[in-house]
Amino acid sequence: MTTVADAVGSLVARLGATYAFGVVGSGNFHVTNALRAAGVEFVATRHEGGAATMADAYARTSGGVGVLSLHQGCGLTNAMTGLTEAAKSRTPLLVLTADTAASAVRSNFRIDQDALVASVGAVPERVYGASTVADDVVRAWRTARDGRRTVVLNLPLDVQAQEAAPGDVRIPAAPEPVRPGVAAVEALAEALAAADRPVFLGGRGARGRSAVLRALADRTGALLATSAVAKGLFAGDPFDLGISGGFSNPVTADLIRGADLLVGWGCSFTMWTLRHGRLIGNGTRLVQVDSDPDALGANRPIDLGVHGDVGATAADLLAAVGRREGYRTAAVAARIADGPGWGPFDLSTADRIDPRELSVALDRMLPVERTVAVDSGNFMGYPAAFLSVPDEAGFCFTQAFQSIGLGLATAVGAALARPDRLTVLGTGDGGLLMAAAELDTVARLGLPLLMVVYDDAAYGAEVHHFGESADLGAVTFPDTDIAAIARGYGLAGATVRTVADLAVLDSWDRRSPLLLDAKIANDGGSWWLAEAFRGH
Repeated sequence: MTTVADAVGSLVARLGATYAFGVVGSGNFHVTNALRAAGVEFVATRHEGGAATMADAYARTSGGVGVLSLHQGCGLTNAMTGLTEAAKSRTPLLVLTADTAASAVRSNFRIDQDALVASVGAVPERVYGASTVADDVVRAWRTARDGRRTVVLNLPLDVQAQEAAPGDVRIPAAPEPVRPGVAAVEALAEALAAADRPVFLGGRGARGRSAVLRALADRTGALLATSAVAKGLFAGDPFDLGISGGFSNPVTADLIRGADLLVGWGCSFTMWTLRHGRLIGNGTRLVQVDSDPDALGANRPIDLGVHGDVGATAADLLAAVGRREGYRTAAVAARIADGPGWGPFDLSTADRIDPRELSVALDRMLPVERTVAVDSGNFMGYPAAFLSVPDEAGFCFTQAFQSIGLGLATAVGAALARPDRLTVLGTGDGGLLMAAAELDTVARLGLPLLMVVYDDAAYGAEVHHFGESADLGAVTFPDTDIAAIARGYGLAGATVRTVADLAVLDSWDRRSPLLLDAKIANDGGSWWLAEAFRGH
């Protein structure tokens, strides 16, 4: 007999799922096995929270829809931090979660799953019965893929058990890109023609549109920068400023502040990207281009909003603007070429390495073709700012919800999405220990993964935010041998206290996991930390 659970697994596979992540319980046992039988690779994790973030990172890095399989009740609640991150980041994610039967009103697994997921911005959906299973699955898939939403498809246990013919499914075509209005394109063309110092800020919505944006920036004399999640979008361009916002280097921040026109391409102008508005110069005009009309002006007032796909809008503008020098002067080119403007790295001691020196050395020693995943904490600016990536697919930043502990799972999902690249994780000791169970998943998968722990034996953000005059006993800890913990899981692990200790990378095959427990020097609070806590 073919059941609804069997049909769901088969349908999701036919819609294009390649990987699914999760922890199997009685409620999602059958649908998970149906996925596997249909050819979907299932990654069994040690915690649902890790599975959720792996699926999120896989979707971000691959450009497809992530799939997550969960038990009802506690399986879903365990995954909620990861699901919240995905929902806030508009990750296309399909969550197949069991649900209690309508009649099971006294089940201890029973919670209002629809209300729970809706409260964090995810979209609740469900399979209603055998006769609607194909329509229900396709509707959920389309919402995830086309609307870039995290969709939780509830599968009640009694419905899962119903007999159902798998039926046929027509894979829905992706919608056509939103074309901008003629008047809006003309208005933006006029703004670009009037600007002497334009800067383009590429965000999540600009991923995949690098070529046309580079061409338009070259035509109009615009400098290029990105939000954190789009790092790498303009990699290699001589007028690429890198990340705009809290992670900006001094030269980048100064040049963005000097712009007379900022154009956000799929970039929502958050407080992080513009340093709470302090990167907006006096008299600077703000323009925002986005395929989501609700995003226009959502975070701050703008002078012009253009409702349209980033690529389509940029292409239309290319035909409407003339060539100008703009901000791309010889003086600006020389300033960018001179470097980011950091001061000397002088914090290292005999047994503690400067986190900047560590990051710069890693950037020099590791292959260019890499994916960088970053956890949250005081350290996070160092891998974000100092580890280069080849393109926007090379940076996976699961930090919309600002939760620590997501980095390791992020790295696993990204590594599975791009096995052709070395994945490099930057995490803190607090985040790594919070997620340590997934070291077992890393060991089982044998991924090409370098895990770099920026280890200050503390929750460093709190230590530096509240200062030495506060009682820091709750956020500082005895030193932990994290390399030994890694070896306990069957992984290679080494401790790094100086640049010389990075010689371990010379004998590493780069095809298996390695953890570096880097004992970092006290930075007194990283340069971006004040931005992170501004307004808290």
